Amino acid sequence: MLSELPYFSAPRPRVLAHRGLATAAPENTLLAFAHALAVGVTHIETDVHASSDGQAIIAHDPDLSRVAGRPQRVGDLTARKLSQIDLGHGQHLPSLLEALDAFPEARFNIDLKSAEAVAPTISAIAHARAVDRVLLTSFSERRRRAALRQLPQVATSASGPRFAAALLATVIRGRPLVRAALRGLHAVQIPPRAMGLDTVSPARIRAFHAAGVEVHVWTINDEPDMRRLLALGVDGIVTDRADVAMKVVNSLG
Repeated sequence: MLSELPYFSAPRPRVLAHRGLATAAPENTLLAFAHALAVGVTHIETDVHASSDGQAIIAHDPDLSRVAGRPQRVGDLTARKLSQIDLGHGQHLPSLLEALDAFPEARFNIDLKSAEAVAPTISAIAHARAVDRVLLTSFSERRRRAALRQLPQVATSASGPRFAAALLATVIRGRPLVRAALRGLHAVQIPPRAMGLDTVSPARIRAFHAAGVEVHVWTINDEPDMRRLLALGVDGIVTDRADVAMKVVNSLG
């Protein structure tokens, strides 16, 4: 049950800082995470790839072209080489272990971006003794399952195929089918629309809740949208603007 998982013990609604708070820091860096935590966030949403020497590296993209203006792939460089790349504001690509150690009270929502990232991610979580404060997910059900085989007690959210099955089940109003599609999961983390459907209609939120999962919606950056979704009953907002979202949550008491 959700109530038995420490990851979900903080009060709702949840603000999940998407790659940290990057208004004055490079995304997915220790500084961006620190800025998010400073405004009151308890949950950091982030991504991991694997370095060439098998360490879990926090990065969204498979290459460095967007964040560092370099053509190399994360997986072609060692963790040490990656730590020497200047992203601005004195920041570098941190390892997952570095982030878990730097913020021992934070909860991390970790998207496994490649098959190669699974084993080093599990290793970093185990080394940091952080299983109670991480959620593992992936768009790939194969990657998600591979991680859960090694950490069966960890929190997890729906992969793309699992959510697609649950969403289609809501179309035929089959709550047993929704529950079956989401069995063993703890959250759905979803955009407001998918497959041409409104994913967060009141009826769908009720169906997901009846299946025993939380509903987290991404990536919501405008205050009116945040207020509308929270009024509908979603459990969490994944956002680039954790500062705005925390003000909204605090205003709701």
